[in-house]
Amino acid sequence: MQIDNSFVKLGKFLSENEDVFLDIWEKQIIVHTDEDSIETIKKNGYFMYRIITNSILNNITEDELKGLAYKVAQERTDANINIGEFVYNVNIGRSIIIKYVNQSGIPLEELQPIIDLINRQFDLFCYYAVSRYTELKDKKIQEKTLFITQTHKDRLAILGQMSSSFVHEFRNPLTSIMGFISLLKNEYPSLPYLNIISSELDQLNFRITQFLHTSKMKLVSDSKEEVIPVKILLDEVVDFLYPSLVDGNIEVITNIDEHAKVKGDRNELKQVVLNLLMNAVDAVYEEVNKRKIIIHSKVDNEQITIKVSNNGPAINPEAAKIIFEPFYTTKKLGTGIGLYVCKKIVEKNNGTIQCTSKDELTTFEIKLPSFQM
Repeated sequence: MQIDNSFVKLGKFLSENEDVFLDIWEKQIIVHTDEDSIETIKKNGYFMYRIITNSILNNITEDELKGLAYKVAQERTDANINIGEFVYNVNIGRSIIIKYVNQSGIPLEELQPIIDLINRQFDLFCYYAVSRYTELKDKKIQEKTLFITQTHKDRLAILGQMSSSFVHEFRNPLTSIMGFISLLKNEYPSLPYLNIISSELDQLNFRITQFLHTSKMKLVSDSKEEVIPVKILLDEVVDFLYPSLVDGNIEVITNIDEHAKVKGDRNELKQVVLNLLMNAVDAVYEEVNKRKIIIHSKVDNEQITIKVSNNGPAINPEAAKIIFEPFYTTKKLGTGIGLYVCKKIVEKNNGTIQCTSKDELTTFEIKLPSFQM
C-alpha cells in the first residue's frame, strides 16, 4: 500500500506543477516557425504530460498512448519535418518530468517503479510515433514511385501511337529509296557517294527500329534465338560503322575472345552493340586529341563480358545512375531511348548492363550467359 500511496501522491504533485513543466519544456524544444505549428506542439506536449500523469494514477490505456503517437506522426509527415526533432523534443520532456519526480520528496526506493513506468510510457510513445511516421513516409515514396512509373508508361504509350504513325508514313518510302540505291550500286558500281548514302539510310532505318523497340516491346518477345559467335557479331557492327570511324579519324582497338558465343536474337544483340558504338563515336568527336574506342570481350565462369569504352568526355556520376532511364539523354539532340532499349534487350536475354565513367575512359559493360555446348 505504501507504493500505491506514493503513486497517488506523485500524480497529484505532477498535476499541480503542470504549467511549470510545460513552460520549461516549451523553452527547450526545437520548433521550425515556418513548418511547425507551435500551438499544435504545445497541445501535444500537454496531452503527453496528462498521459504520463494518468499512467501513474493507473488511468490510461495503451491504445490512448498509441492514438496520440499516431496523431503526432501524421502531423510530422504532413509538415514534412524530420522525425529526429520530434524524438529530441519528447526526450526533453522525459528529462524534465523525471527531474520533477526526483524533487517530489518521495523516497528513492518508492520512486524507482514510478520512474520505470515513466520511461516505459515514453519509450512506447516514441516507438509507436516513429513506426507510424516510417509507414507514412514509405507510403508517400511508394505513391511517388507509382506516379513516376505510370508517367513513364503514359509517355511510352504516347510514343507508341506516334511511332506507329511515323513508321507507317516514313518507312515505306525509305524502303523504296534503299532499294533504288541498291539498284544504282549494281548498275553503276563506280558512282561516288552511293556507299555513304546507303550507310546513312541504314542508320536511319536503325533509328526507326529503336522507336519500335521502345514503344512496342512485343517485337523483342517475338525474336528468333540462335547461337551467335560474339566476334562475328562485333565485327559486323564495326564494319557497318566503318565510314563514320574513318571520317572521325577514330582508332578502334579490339580484344575479342574468338570462342565466345551467346544465344539470342542476332538483330537485337547487334542493335545493342551498334547503339553503344554509335554513342561512343558521338562521344569521341568531342575529343580534340587522339580519338579512341576500345572493344573487349572475355568468357569467365559461363558468363560473357563485353566492354565498349571510349575516351570522350566523362559522364558525371549522377547522370551515370539514370542513363538507362527512358527519355534521359546527355546529348543535345538525343532522344533518350537508345540506352533504354539496350537495357531492355540485355535484361530480356538474362544479362546486365552498366556504365562507369572516369576522366580517361567511359565504359559500358554487358554481361550475358555464355552458350555452352
